[in-house]
Amino acid sequence: MEPPFGPNLIALGPIVIRMYAISILAGAMLGGWLGSYRAQRRGYNPTLVWDGLVLGLVLGVVGARLWYVASSWPSFTDPSFGRMLWKIVNTTQGGLAIHGAIVGAALTVIIYAYRYKMNMLDWLDILAPCLSVGQAVGRWGNFFNQEAYGGPVRNGLPWNLNIPMEKRIGATRDYDAATRFHPTFLYESLWNLGVLGIIVLAERRWGRHLRRGDSFLMYGVLYSIGRFWIEDLRVDKLCTGGIGGATCVNEGLSTARLTSVILIVVCSALFAGRRIVRRNPPASSYQQLDTPWQPPVPAPATAAA
Repeated sequence: MEPPFGPNLIALGPIVIRMYAISILAGAMLGGWLGSYRAQRRGYNPTLVWDGLVLGLVLGVVGARLWYVASSWPSFTDPSFGRMLWKIVNTTQGGLAIHGAIVGAALTVIIYAYRYKMNMLDWLDILAPCLSVGQAVGRWGNFFNQEAYGGPVRNGLPWNLNIPMEKRIGATRDYDAATRFHPTFLYESLWNLGVLGIIVLAERRWGRHLRRGDSFLMYGVLYSIGRFWIEDLRVDKLCTGGIGGATCVNEGLSTARLTSVILIVVCSALFAGRRIVRRNPPASSYQQLDTPWQPPVPAPATAAA
């Protein structure tokens, strides 16, 4: 498999619209649609989701970029502060990390929950499957950029990715031009759809046993399990290396795998620990599924005296 066209959808002089950006926006819109539906089913005004989507996109992109920069700091250092700053803000060559985007999205929820005096855990639960949808769609931007791929495919697997020599990195350049590679972006996209399905199924079947924040914790565990496995297949992972890290191939511990292990442990401990410490929690928003939000009915006009 290979993209039907290059990474740019439109390129008219300085005006460039990239498929990577289109993929992220498409994922955000689908996530927003799902989020507005989930918010309404839980008794919240769904327009709050769309109001917060712009801030979520901004904080998500900023968080994704800062996470990437922190994970590969040696490649951004420069004697000139101006050049170093330009390297940090210049995203035209890629360089976003999904864990930073998740932090940005969660921060958006916290800000809005505080501003509108809403339950933060309810909104993190609303957000959880929306993140899965956004990631499942957004990962296809890697397909058009021909990045986030794995090692060579063996045994003639029908799913494979053709990466031209100029797009290859590290040891992948040592393989001949006919070599095909694992489409790890596709694996993660499908995994996220599976996470979405599990969360929705758990809410519908066992919603009365779930507590506020459980869906978000499930997302943290389930996504991290998949990412830990898929990251091992990738050849362009960011690896730990003292302060920051560097891009490495088949060596070291990737920052994404390290983050995944931390998330699995922390989210699992919170999921179980809350049941041990507090056996009778407050009523969950899952009990509001049959009373969706309705716009206020205007008061009837009174006849003039």
